Amino acid sequence: MQVTTIGLDIAKNVFQVHGIDASEKVVVRKQLRRSQVLAFFTALPPCLVGMEACATSHYWARELTKLGHRVRLMPAKDVKAYVKRNKNDAADAEAICEAVRRPTMRFVQIKSVEQQGRLMLHRARDLLMRQRTQVINALRAHLAELGIVAAQGREGIKELLKIIASEQDARLPVDAHASLVVLAAELQAMQTMIGSIEKRIIAQHRSSEASKRLESIPGIGVMGATAIAATVPDPKVFRSGRDMAAWIGLVPRQDSTGGKQKLGPISKQGDRYLRRILVVGACAVLRYARQKPEKYPWLTQLLARKPFKVVAVALANKMARVAWALLAKGGTYRAPGLAPVVAAAA
Repeated sequence: MQVTTIGLDIAKNVFQVHGIDASEKVVVRKQLRRSQVLAFFTALPPCLVGMEACATSHYWARELTKLGHRVRLMPAKDVKAYVKRNKNDAADAEAICEAVRRPTMRFVQIKSVEQQGRLMLHRARDLLMRQRTQVINALRAHLAELGIVAAQGREGIKELLKIIASEQDARLPVDAHASLVVLAAELQAMQTMIGSIEKRIIAQHRSSEASKRLESIPGIGVMGATAIAATVPDPKVFRSGRDMAAWIGLVPRQDSTGGKQKLGPISKQGDRYLRRILVVGACAVLRYARQKPEKYPWLTQLLARKPFKVVAVALANKMARVAWALLAKGGTYRAPGLAPVVAAAA
């Protein structure tokens, strides 16, 4: 019988297939090695293939689409509800096959190779920056053991690097100096690699009209604009800016029942990197608003009533909604008029 729907549970080497026909009868249930997957689907007529959105899923979705199949990616947490009793590969594939046919299921947009490449620049930069912080902390800790302490920030680390570069400093034992020189060289190499990646991101930003429009939003910046443009190439997948903010995880988690609304902390769903960039950008805007309260009167009033981080998340939510509006409707950010806001506050 002809297979109409397949649930494919992907892994590193062993893949599980669960296929049904038009009458929902199971016609194929088998394991495939990685090298057998494309050959198996090449022999099949075009059908609906469901997969969980996880590592390598976008690659397999692109490859199966080239073979004429209709591929749908789903969040793993949404598929979990369809797993019967014990969890194993066969049960997961059956649950995927069931979930992909549900009319209310939410699907994940398949990323292109170019889109994944742009996002890899951000992921690589983020990894290198974390490693740079680890090396700086190690340098400070090792030198503090020898009684050498410097101020926080770039100037402080520059002072420590000068001490390490000097071979005449009697405070550094020979073995300690040899170790610190290696860490200092590693720090310099990381600085160079981060700089080269940032140059590519800036070039990517200058060639993207959407990214340049997103940069006009206060608090977004080049890194935030390129990250949003690469992560959300088609804003129409969201019905509104509220949906995009909820997808990023910048909305309260709900535990409501019986008509009583109970809101908790933010849900922290969606893209963690994108959420962090928006919150950090919002904190920068709030610090500027403290220096010039007349430019952001509504933020000043909110800061007087709410904690700093709560206001930062609220502003990040607004930034996400504005970003969606610019992507979906075009144009650039226009700051609201100050006079009406001040008059309304009075």
